[in-house]
Amino acid sequence: MFVGNKLAAGLIKTSDGIVVDLRNIRSPIVVFCSKGDNITPPQQALDWILDLYDNVDEIRSYGQTIVYTVHETIGHLGIFVSGGVARKEHAEFSSNIDLIDLLPPGLYEATFERKSGDTVNPDLLSGDWIMRCEQRTLDDIRRMGGNAPEDERRFATAARVSEINLSLYRAFAQPMVRSIFTPQLAEWLGRWSPDRLQYTMFADTNPLMKSVANVAEQIYANRKPVSPGNPFLALQEQVSDQIVQVLDDWRERTEKLSEAIFLWVYGSPVLQAALGIDPEEPRPRKPGKSLLHRELLQARIAELKSHIFKGGLQECVIRGLLYVGMARGKVDERGTHALRQVRLNEGAQQMTLAEFKAMAREQFLLLLLEPDATLAAIPKLLPSSVDERQKGLAAIRKVLGASGEISGEAAQRMKRVVTLFETTEAPLPGPTSVPFPSTEKAKAS
Repeated sequence: MFVGNKLAAGLIKTSDGIVVDLRNIRSPIVVFCSKGDNITPPQQALDWILDLYDNVDEIRSYGQTIVYTVHETIGHLGIFVSGGVARKEHAEFSSNIDLIDLLPPGLYEATFERKSGDTVNPDLLSGDWIMRCEQRTLDDIRRMGGNAPEDERRFATAARVSEINLSLYRAFAQPMVRSIFTPQLAEWLGRWSPDRLQYTMFADTNPLMKSVANVAEQIYANRKPVSPGNPFLALQEQVSDQIVQVLDDWRERTEKLSEAIFLWVYGSPVLQAALGIDPEEPRPRKPGKSLLHRELLQARIAELKSHIFKGGLQECVIRGLLYVGMARGKVDERGTHALRQVRLNEGAQQMTLAEFKAMAREQFLLLLLEPDATLAAIPKLLPSSVDERQKGLAAIRKVLGASGEISGEAAQRMKRVVTLFETTEAPLPGPTSVPFPSTEKAKAS
């Protein structure tokens, strides 16, 4: 995953010869990391994104949605087992799958804000926290540090040394080890390993420990809490704090020493040159580009542009929502819940949630490719009914206002959308789109 990073570099193949390419993942990817994690810090947990992509536009070209969140303090194991994290981040992610799934392709950071008395539309929240997804760029990851070209070359050198050592072991040492250490001998040595003996010596299987087990049961049956002023309790806390301090100090010193040795050994220009590491290559493990993907991308762009003048009220509402919302650069769960409640063209056949998500992504990509032409087409796609147009505007205002007041550049864009919806032009012939999925239909999907 990290030394050599064959997964991100596209060097892993399945049993039938298919290359595993992370860029082919179409479901949204959620990355949870923490600044308190000294095993896999955020820089390392997110570094694969820099390996795969040159910019956010390339992420979008693959139709990928990546959402990451950075905790401030939790440690490596706490990410998975902490009750506080489970109640907050894990619960919010699981209850807002639709928000993540509706996000247009790109890179986002999920942030969490506790609900308070000043929170706008608290009835649209599913828990005690407001989950907000904010647009990010690759520079936001680079600013975390730890992803310099020098570090990449050091890791590439370590990977090359590891591969050489493995080849030497398999060629010379492995046959000898297999001839000497039979499975029976290996099992016997495992049983007498010091790491295992320190537990088995004090297990119930040891006859000498039966008396200790009896004493332990008696002590447990007669346990009584001591008073807060007990001097032994204070001494226990003091000794415990000192042990923690000593262990933390030892860990920090050993980690700094290990890091210094790693930087010195694998950063040596002589060693890198001997192993064939190019000193000018910024990211030695970056996967190659696909010419086929570029051809498919151009075909997809041409297909998208042909859809500028297709659709009806549904597409126009989504175009307006996305155009105004792009000025904010963030989306929170209240907007998603408000979107569920919006219904247009009650009598028409309902659109499934999957169809709605595909349509919303298509409108977003159109706004990226041809923003002026996509907006200019709105008056031609809208129905002639003034009531239907006003209903569409009301839907846009409701969804955008769910997370707060529309202000700044978003307000200016909203004025442009209102002008487009109030411009009377003959609608284009052909069927209009179907309505938003209802809340019940969306949940069923």
